[in-house]
Amino acid sequence: MKHKWTKEPKEDTTQKLHVNGFPCKDPAQVQASDFASDSLKKPENTSNALGVAVTPANVLTFGGLNTQGVFTARIDFAPHDLNPPHVLHPRAPEILFLAKGTLLVGFVTSTSDNKLFAQTIKAGELFIFPRGLVHFQLNVGYGAALFASTPPIDDAVLERALQLNAADVQRLRSLISKT
Repeated sequence: MKHKWTKEPKEDTTQKLHVNGFPCKDPAQVQASDFASDSLKKPENTSNALGVAVTPANVLTFGGLNTQGVFTARIDFAPHDLNPPHVLHPRAPEILFLAKGTLLVGFVTSTSDNKLFAQTIKAGELFIFPRGLVHFQLNVGYGAALFASTPPIDDAVLERALQLNAADVQRLRSLISKT
């Protein structure tokens, strides 16, 4: 039963469909090459203040991502450097695949408890950052790092800087010392 306030949708063939601000490609023009990209192939220069180079693969460089609801990028780290807490892709989750090294990664929920989910990952492992949440990556894979320095960095500093609790700091110290 239709309500009197409901109108039947009318097809408008004069408008191009836009998703996230980008028009969809005419299906008749789609090619296999739209679903492949080498835009993340080349390492970038990390000699900057943060020691990190982020190279996004987006619809402009990788057309097949349009409407897929995923963010991808290549992130190159200098030793011990950090991709600081950020939210750069509010409409899509970010899936991180670590090609080499060791990263401390994490995100903070948007619930009232602002819970931190942090994990140390190694080469060949994946981590997903849910869409729209503050997240970070810290390179801990080049010898002694934040959790394995000599002398050790005070736990209170690490807890405060990384929003970790004492147990998480100790767990990360033990994981790093085993590598």
